[in-house]
Amino acid sequence: MGPLKREILELLDKDLEFRYAIAGYLGLSEVLKRLNALVEEQVKLREEQVKIWREIASLREEQAKLSEEQVKLREEQVKIWREIASLREEQAKLSEEQVKLREDFNRMLDELKRLNVRLSRVERTLEKLTVDVEDEARSVLKHKLKEMGISVELTSLTLPGLELNIYGASNDVCLIGEATVRAGADLADELLRRLERLKRDYPEKLRRKVVLAIYTSLPMAELVEKAKEKGIWLLKATEEFHKPEKLFIEL
Repeated sequence: MGPLKREILELLDKDLEFRYAIAGYLGLSEVLKRLNALVEEQVKLREEQVKIWREIASLREEQAKLSEEQVKLREEQVKIWREIASLREEQAKLSEEQVKLREDFNRMLDELKRLNVRLSRVERTLEKLTVDVEDEARSVLKHKLKEMGISVELTSLTLPGLELNIYGASNDVCLIGEATVRAGADLADELLRRLERLKRDYPEKLRRKVVLAIYTSLPMAELVEKAKEKGIWLLKATEEFHKPEKLFIEL
């Protein structure tokens, strides 16, 4: 290649005006302009395409974040449903326990009703037994006093603040006493307190000679000792647990 050709090629490569002049000369000027415009348009399209891909990438990132949030929401929803299921199970258990407690309570009520019926029967029996014991005590004591030549009607005595279930007075003798199925030493103390109350508040109910008596089927050992100590006649229909040598207390 000659020097001239090389120079022309360099000018075409480096000199735009020379290139246009040659193109115009050759009738290619318009074509080159269009090609340049197309190139510029292609560049713009590529830039737009890059922007679009960036937007798409951004949208995908947002979509990925939304998907993660959706997964988290679903996990939370699953947890909530599990909690609800657990609460329902607990509620079911509590309901079962409540039913059992109600059944137990009803059984207790039934048992209490049966116990009340039994207690009512026992109370009636004790009441009848007490009345029977008091009647028996009056009859036995009356008979024993009669054997000693003392005739006295025995009954109960009810005064304001004072009650005796065995009482009787005749001439210069009176008997005050208590009757019960089972008795301890405290009954002897109570009888002595009632004697003192009669002395203080109702001396007209007393006589010069007083017999203290406790009629019981089952005396405790300490009651026997107390009766011996205080001079109290302690007995039942078939046995005298203690009869004082000096039966009468002189007032």
